[in-house]
Amino acid sequence: MDDLKASLARPIQLAEQVIKLADEAHTCRQECQDLKAKLERVSTLLRQAARVDLYERPARRILRDTDRALDKAAALLERCCGRGFVRRFFTIVPAGSFRRASSLLDNSLGDLTWILRVSNYAANDDEGDDRDDDDDDDHIGLPPIARNEPILFLIWEQISVLQYGGLEDRADAAASVVSLARDNDRYGRLIIEEDGVPPLLRLIKEGRADAQESAALAIGLLARDPECVDLMILAGVCTSFVKILKDAPMKVQGMVAWAVSELAANHPKCQDAFLQHSVIRLLVSHLAFETVQEHSKYAVASKMSIHSVVVMDKNSQSQQQGPCSEQAATMAAKPTVGGTSTAGTSSAAAAAPGPSGAACRGPVGLAGTRQHNASISAASTRGREYEDQEIKAYLKGHAARALGTLATGNAAICKNITESRALLCFAILLEKATGDVQYNSAMALLEICRVAEDNAELRRSAFKPTSPSARAVVDQLLRVVDKADYDELLVPCIACLGCLSRTFRASETRVIGPLVRLLDDRETDVTLEAAAALAKFACTDNYLHMDHCRSIVASGGAKHLVQHVYFGEQAVQTAALILVCFLAHNVPDSEELAQAEILTVLDWAVKQGYMSQDPLIETWLPEAKIRMELYQSRVAKGYY
Repeated sequence: MDDLKASLARPIQLAEQVIKLADEAHTCRQECQDLKAKLERVSTLLRQAARVDLYERPARRILRDTDRALDKAAALLERCCGRGFVRRFFTIVPAGSFRRASSLLDNSLGDLTWILRVSNYAANDDEGDDRDDDDDDDHIGLPPIARNEPILFLIWEQISVLQYGGLEDRADAAASVVSLARDNDRYGRLIIEEDGVPPLLRLIKEGRADAQESAALAIGLLARDPECVDLMILAGVCTSFVKILKDAPMKVQGMVAWAVSELAANHPKCQDAFLQHSVIRLLVSHLAFETVQEHSKYAVASKMSIHSVVVMDKNSQSQQQGPCSEQAATMAAKPTVGGTSTAGTSSAAAAAPGPSGAACRGPVGLAGTRQHNASISAASTRGREYEDQEIKAYLKGHAARALGTLATGNAAICKNITESRALLCFAILLEKATGDVQYNSAMALLEICRVAEDNAELRRSAFKPTSPSARAVVDQLLRVVDKADYDELLVPCIACLGCLSRTFRASETRVIGPLVRLLDDRETDVTLEAAAALAKFACTDNYLHMDHCRSIVASGGAKHLVQHVYFGEQAVQTAALILVCFLAHNVPDSEELAQAEILTVLDWAVKQGYMSQDPLIETWLPEAKIRMELYQSRVAKGYY
């Protein structure tokens, strides 16, 4: 901005010089006086511009054009100020030159008037009813500089209002920016290039709830381009979002959570920036609000031993009754996260193991239990229990979506999520929620499971069989798969079980059966995902592949696979053949495989050239055929 102020010095000085030339003109005096009147107005507007904060992007272009107009006028007036009688007599100035110079000055006047009006928007707004009637009739029209590209003018106008307008006008401008950004990607790029992001971020911090919501929506719509996301991160979008996620109306927080998911989905490199600003923790806190506390059967055991909790309870009960009663009354007056009050325990303490109906708990016990619920207490929840259920679901749905996009391919964020209570929340929401909350929870689980599939450390820490959260997740995944209703949850839940295949023990017999039954499903995507998941159980990368292969065969998988290899669509055909290869390679002596004539299937598949194009089939089909011939050639001959 200081550089912009300095660039005003030359046109101001040049305007004064040209005005003097107009007074000294000897030829075409009337035309020169007409130009002088316009030059004086230009000079006045330039001096006004030097005293206000200008919207920088259009201001620089306007000043360049104004410089050019003043240079043209100066050259013309110098010709009219020729020294000496002979020079004045022979100087010919075409009338068209004055028209062109006048037109350029008119354009500069229009541009300068426009930039001053939009830059003084706040002052004009504050004047309110004190403005004259003539001012009321004024409106910010299309400046000459934007006539060749009207959409650029619209963008400038809205951004200038976002920068300098009052709160109500800024809210309207944010809604207009949303409409422009939604129209096409080019408008979004122009908004970012014209410095539209910083005022949107300021509006998120300072505006009314509807303005904050519109600004967050605009940020999300502008995140279509990775370069744009980089610019937003540099502009401080993380800091602004953190402030909203900590303390703002729930509907605004839901929109910000959606915007986070858009930024992370379109530019995964920004995931770490959100992690560093503790956005993950805040999203988990919104997900856990009124979720975990309502389902005590899923409560995660505290790291404190049961003995220590009992000792603290006894110590607190042995204190004097007076202080206990006063403390209990004070605590009872505070609303809990779940929206109810309890005498003698906070909502955090209620979730911890041990009796929750004690008349009084000591400070040490409260600190211990609250420590394990830090993620929930991170955000302000006072009064939120009275919010409309649709608003609560709106926030939870977008928080789950944001966690899923942030977790995509990022082991550090997945570890951060799984170390919180998020897995438990996903399990509960998968069971109890509906609509977007349930679906986005399933998709977030899928992204975490995909990372865990390739990350042994995350598998061991987050999905160990003894973990209550992991057990709750697996229970809900199996419930959906076993129910086998064809809906939007079925496919991601099947994929989750496949990704977690290496976490199941050999004694875990309840997983394979439901997946095998889905091989008989009439929906192609379900059959394809079930075959792919079972292949992860049966592949040699899985330590228990022999046990899993026997379970697949024992559950009747071979007969379904034969049908899909022969008659399935190409994608299903390929997935089924890969699983057949694993079964034939790992348990070639299986009687069920012989009865299903798997060797004949492999012989047929070898002759189908298009099937061998898959790398896995190319690798495993010859070896599987050899092993089946070795172990079951006699049996196979008997069937022919």
